[in-house]
Order: sequence, then C-alpha cells, then structure tokens
Amino acid sequence: MTTQKTFKRRVRARAAKTGEAYTAARSQLLRKADAAPVAPPPAPVASAEELAGMSDEAMLRGSGRPIGEWLEILDAWGATDRKHPEIARWLVAEHGIGGWWAQSVTVAYERARGMRAVHQQTGGFSVSATRTVAAPADRVLAAFTDPGLRDGWLPEAPMRRRPTTAANVARFDWDEPPSRVVVGLVPKQGARTQVAVAHEKLATAEDAARMKAAWRAWLGRLKQHLEG
Repeated sequence: MTTQKTFKRRVRARAAKTGEAYTAARSQLLRKADAAPVAPPPAPVASAEELAGMSDEAMLRGSGRPIGEWLEILDAWGATDRKHPEIARWLVAEHGIGGWWAQSVTVAYERARGMRAVHQQTGGFSVSATRTVAAPADRVLAAFTDPGLRDGWLPEAPMRRRPTTAANVARFDWDEPPSRVVVGLVPKQGARTQVAVAHEKLATAEDAARMKAAWRAWLGRLKQHLEG
C-alpha cells in the first residue's frame, strides 16, 4: 500500500510539472520503470573451504568469526591497499587472533579480493587441512615431532623439524617437493585437539593440489591412529 501511494504521488508530481494527463504521466513512469536495468543479486560470499582450505566451522572456531565477517571487517579497514604482513599484524593486534589464524584469514581475504591466486602465497603456493582429534594437544604434538610415533601414521615422511618457541606449534622442512610444513594445535574441551596443517612454499599449483589431497588423507589416518 505504501508503495502504491508513493507511486501515485510521483504520477501527480509529474503531471503537475509537465502538464500531462494523469494517465499519460502514469504511463511514462511505468515505461521508465520497465526500461530500468535490474541490479544483479549480490555475489555469495565464498566459503572458508574455497578461500582458506578449511571448513567454515573450523574458521569460526579458530578465528572467532566466519569468513564473511572477516571480509567485511578488512574491507572497512581498507585492506585491499595493504600488504600481506601488515594485514596479518593488524589482525593480531586489533582482533587478538593467533598468528597462524591471522595468516589464514589474510590469505582468504587476498583470494576473495583477487589479490592472489588460489593456494598462492608470497614465495610459492600454500595449502592447508584441518581435523579435530579426540586426543590431548601434547599427544597430538608428539605424533608429529617424535619420528617413532610419526611412523605409526605417516611412515618415512620426508620432514625434518625446525626450531620454534611457539606453544602448540611445530615447523618442518619437507624434502620432496622442497617446501615447509607448519602444524598448529588448538586444545578443545573434552581432551580434544583441532589440528591445522599448512604446507607452504610449494613451487607449483600442481604440487599444491597434490599435497592438499595428501594432507586430508594423512590427517584422517592420524585421527584413526590416535583414537583407535
């Protein structure tokens, strides 16, 4: 009803301005309305899986927000005009999320805004995979860092541990293909742990796709190994 009243007022205003009859003014306004282009619906926000290689649920748990909210926050801040390190530092300083998650959100944002190709990172390509395991964080960490324990689910893995002082984080050199692996753990209630693996500095998109599929399968084996 309100719309009809508004339209009638527009018709009367046009008739008064142009001297047209009411019906003629109404026809002109209807013709213009029919000719006006229809705005396309807004594009849906890509999922965290598409942008960051993890589920939307994992992004929400790990960073505190769904990816759509992070895109809006970073747009408002003007992140399209910033470099990757500046964005990540700002997320840590202003929003209090961990460094690994700040990197993941930054990469997702850059992909969503066309600032980098899928899986592309500075210095190569990067992929990630996540899985929640019913085991405490120290046991999960040992499953990565102790070669004897690691052989139980990932035998003969071409990885050598790198030093780090960060809690619940392990870093590795990966020999074939030459690259880096970062493991981040988030303890959960009920002696559960969210495992997030980032495989970085991969030389090609083909290597990235292959290692992404591999880590999904390997984390499934890790879960069976620790829970079985």
